[in-house]
Amino acid sequence: MTSRSYLDFNATAPTRPEVIDAVAEAMREGGNASSVHADGRAARARVEKARQHVATLVGADATGVIFTGSGTESNNQALRCDNIERIIVSAVEHESVLQARPDAVVCPVTPEGLVDLDALARLLEESEKSTMVSIMLANNETGIVQPVAEATQLAHNAGALFHCDAVQAAGKIPVDMKALGVDSMALSAHKIGGPQGVGALICKTPSMMPRFVHGGGQESGLRAGTENVPGIVGYGVAAECALAGLNDFGALANLRDALEEHVLAIEPSAVIFGKGLDRLPNTSKFATKGLTSEVQVMGLDLDGASISAGSACSAGRVETPYVLAAMGIPDEIGLCAVRISLGWTTTPADIDGFIAGWQKLHDRKLGKS
Repeated sequence: MTSRSYLDFNATAPTRPEVIDAVAEAMREGGNASSVHADGRAARARVEKARQHVATLVGADATGVIFTGSGTESNNQALRCDNIERIIVSAVEHESVLQARPDAVVCPVTPEGLVDLDALARLLEESEKSTMVSIMLANNETGIVQPVAEATQLAHNAGALFHCDAVQAAGKIPVDMKALGVDSMALSAHKIGGPQGVGALICKTPSMMPRFVHGGGQESGLRAGTENVPGIVGYGVAAECALAGLNDFGALANLRDALEEHVLAIEPSAVIFGKGLDRLPNTSKFATKGLTSEVQVMGLDLDGASISAGSACSAGRVETPYVLAAMGIPDEIGLCAVRISLGWTTTPADIDGFIAGWQKLHDRKLGKS
């Protein structure tokens, strides 16, 4: 490869040029969105415009959008409700969901990586405690899209609330919060080319959500602290760009499929997780027995391609990713898995370069000519 190829969009997306310009302009204009003078009112107007763009991205009402510091914070605010006695989460959730409540009940997934709806129904029947179910819309490692609408119906039929971590899905596939029927949803700006350090929690009924950060009355009294106006403005622009580019993003499935075809041509025994299922169009997770994740990530990095073994939040661990372990994938395969995630900067040349580099690594490490 003659130049670097960034193929790790699920960890973070490059900041969009339009976002950089908008953030810089907001910083030049200044203003505290809680101030009542003209400068404060101007800042408030910029925040509210961004709130509408974020809501529109996922088919929600702007009145339900609470700006937070990250998707992780959004998940924590939703799940650490004092009035919820019991939390049910799927085994493949992001760690910010799995660790938000140490007493959470874990619902298994099928070997294909889909939440087991029969198991969820049984868990919902086991207790009459006030319950919230949390299932992500799309998995950050495999890209597999979960049956959230069906799971939401099961939860509501049992009198439970439903939270959805849509951090990886929003801006990559069409998302309609109302059609899904969920009660709350977590989002993050940097996954769609917005600034890092900005997220959103969207609630169907904001009054259902207790205050998470105490202090002032910002964000309808639910998240105290001076709003990050430049970051929120950047998030709004990123949401607007992502919505406008959904069709182009969907077309990335063609590049993803071509990449997987090349991998299988080089190594027919390669395991592609979620192949044949509804997946994010930009995500491929595959493993080749005998070629460890560490060797692939480091080797491709030296060759000019940025990929990952899995979630950036669990980087540095030498163990089978918990998502694959939950699917029953043995260590000899799980420890050889890598994730390639594409985005709006990805070109066919990036795929060709990755395949050339991966084949050299594959042939050298597996002793093939």
